[in-house]
Amino acid sequence: MKEFQKTTQAGQLSGRYAPEFEPLVDAFVSNFETRGEVGASVCVTVEGDSVVDLWGGTKDVQAQTPWQEDTACVVFSSTKGAVALAAHTLVAAGALDVDAPVKRYWPEFATNGKEDATVRMMLDHSVGVPAMREKLKDKGCCDWQYMVERLEREAPFWKPGERNGYHMANFGWTVGELVRRAAGQSLGSYFHEAIAAPTQAECWIGLPEAEETRVAPMIPFKPVRGAELSAFTKALVSDAGSIPSLAYYNQGGFSPNSRTCRAAEIGGAGAVANGRGLARIYAPFACGGSLNGRRFVDADTLAAMGEVAVATHQDATLLIPTRFSLGFMKSMDNRRDQAVDKSSAIFSSAAFGHVGAGGSVGFADPAARMSFGYAMNKMGPGILMNERGQSLVDAAYRCLGYQSNASGVWRR
Repeated sequence: MKEFQKTTQAGQLSGRYAPEFEPLVDAFVSNFETRGEVGASVCVTVEGDSVVDLWGGTKDVQAQTPWQEDTACVVFSSTKGAVALAAHTLVAAGALDVDAPVKRYWPEFATNGKEDATVRMMLDHSVGVPAMREKLKDKGCCDWQYMVERLEREAPFWKPGERNGYHMANFGWTVGELVRRAAGQSLGSYFHEAIAAPTQAECWIGLPEAEETRVAPMIPFKPVRGAELSAFTKALVSDAGSIPSLAYYNQGGFSPNSRTCRAAEIGGAGAVANGRGLARIYAPFACGGSLNGRRFVDADTLAAMGEVAVATHQDATLLIPTRFSLGFMKSMDNRRDQAVDKSSAIFSSAAFGHVGAGGSVGFADPAARMSFGYAMNKMGPGILMNERGQSLVDAAYRCLGYQSNASGVWRR
C-alpha cells in the first residue's frame, strides 16, 4: 500500500492505496478540485482487505476543522443497506423467513389491508406503506414505539405486493421492527453485534454520545434556479397529498445535524459512518458470506441478496424506473431520461447495496470480491448518485479490469 497526501483548496487529503488503484485516487482528488467536494472519505476492499482508504477536506466549514481519518457523517439511506444486512443474518440463522407472513413476527401490523403482507414485501418496498398520511409529531422519528404504532394503523397505499414504491424513511421501521422482534434486541444493538463489531466498522445506527466528536455536519444541497425539475421534485412542490410529498416531508422531524436524531435508531436514514465503515460492513458479503473465519450468511442467502426482486418503470415514490433486491438497490441506469435529475446508480449486475441522499453509497460485489464505501458532508443533487460518488465507483471498476457501463451495468 502506498501512502497518499495532497493539499487542495478544501484541505489536506490523506490515506493509502494499492498502486493499481491510482486512477481512483485521481478521481477522489478531482472531486475536490473540480466538483466542489468539501469533506469526504472512500474505501474499497478486495478479498476483505483494503486496497483504497482515503479521506480529507474540511469536516466543519464554519469551524474550519479538517476531515480526519476517523471523521464520519450521517449517510441517510445508505442506512437501509445496513438494516438489510442485519435482516439477512437473521434469515441465515433461521430466525426470519422472507416468505413468511409479517404477522408471524409482528401480529399488530396485520390490520387495515395489510393482513397478507410478507417479509419479502417489507424488504423489496412493495408492502404499500411508503408514507404516513396524517402528520407525525415533531421528532416522532426519534420515538421507535410511536413510529411502529403509526405503521400498524396505516392503511396501505396499494394492496401489498401489487406494485413497489420506495419506502423512504419507513423502511427503517418496517424492516427494522422485524429485525428487532426476530433478534430480541434493538435494531442498533443487533446491527452492532452482528455486523459492525465483527467487521470493525465505523458505522452506527444510533450513535453513542462518546462518538459525537467525530461527526461532520451535513451541508444541504442548494437547488439551482431554473434547473429542469424531475417528476419527483414536481410532485413535492405541487401535490402535498402525493406519495412523494408525504414520504419526503412527513418524516417526523428528522435532521442529520440533530444529536437527538443521530442518537435515535433511525433505520431509514440515520446511520453515522464513513467510507471505511460502509466498505467494511459489506466486505463479508463480497467474499462469499464469510470474513476472517466468521460466517455471516450462507451461500443461498447471499445469492438471494443479489437477485432482483422487483423492477418497475415508475416507482410509486421516486417516480423513476427502479430495481431492488431484498433490501438493496441494484444498478439503476436512468442516464438517457432527460426528465430526471441524477437518478442513476451504476454498479455491476452482481452488486447490491444502497445509496444515501446527497450521494453516499455502500455496496458489495460478490463477483469482483469487492466492497465499496463513500461518505461526504456536502450533499449533491438528485435522488440517487451524483458525479462525485459515481466517478469513484466507475474508477474502482476500471481498476478491476471492467470495460464499460454503457449497458446499464459495469461489465468486464
